[in-house]
Amino acid sequence: MAAVALRCWRRGLSQIWSNGGLAALSSKRPQDRRHKSTVQFASRPDLPKLAYRRVKGKSPGVVFLPGYGSNMNGQKAESLEEFCRSLGHSYLRFDYTGHGASEGVLAEGSIGTWKKDVLFVLDELVEGPQIMVGSSVGGWLMLLAAIARPEKTAALVGISTAADHIVMSFNSLSLEVRKEFEEKGEWTVPNKHSEDGVLKFSMNFLREAENHCVLQSPIPITCPVRLIHGLKDEDVPWHISMQVAERVLSPDVDVILRRHGQHRMSEKDDIKLMVYTIDDLIDKLTTLV
Repeated sequence: MAAVALRCWRRGLSQIWSNGGLAALSSKRPQDRRHKSTVQFASRPDLPKLAYRRVKGKSPGVVFLPGYGSNMNGQKAESLEEFCRSLGHSYLRFDYTGHGASEGVLAEGSIGTWKKDVLFVLDELVEGPQIMVGSSVGGWLMLLAAIARPEKTAALVGISTAADHIVMSFNSLSLEVRKEFEEKGEWTVPNKHSEDGVLKFSMNFLREAENHCVLQSPIPITCPVRLIHGLKDEDVPWHISMQVAERVLSPDVDVILRRHGQHRMSEKDDIKLMVYTIDDLIDKLTTLV
């Protein structure tokens, strides 16, 4: 079973804060950061272009995977860029198909579509093994990508990991309620983070997502894994991170629970913890080399 741990990490991160790196850890949105990366677009044959921002630097690099309906301009993603730049490590954040500045339509996407996006990023836009940081559904995609590309995966950091959550939530409904949604062809879920207050998933989306569930059997991932989750997460229960920890084959797995943490984990102390966790992994991986 995975260890449940809250740690204090070293490597002088207080210097980074005091020198202005991660100024975004204040409550202000980071609109005026210096040296912010520029948006680029990756062309793919017969597929929508993907928007991304990249910082070149040392290995291991860090790749950020946002959640469903989110984009690469969130506070976690931007804070990570400034952190990686401060340490001189490479960093890439991007928008999935149908999200943010990328081409495509969100409603036409699927877990399989976005998994292909992540694999394209690993294959074509970064060099060497990466620390993948996945938020919510991005945590699910992170696991799928690590299974498919073990040679490109140095470590994983899941934030409010939502592995299988959409499928499990729908299947937990009564048969009568499921039939009602199936007749409508769409499942609507109340969500305080979306603009119209609900998330909508087609039956085709749910059926396709079932093909990518990972929690029914051992997960063939052997790299270091860190899973951070808030006990007050009202969107994705924290026990999903525990299930992931129990099923991954890696001997190096920690689950870090925040008593007052919510789903987005975007408070100042949440982001500090995320950064400390990644910093510790970079230290661990570079020491092993």
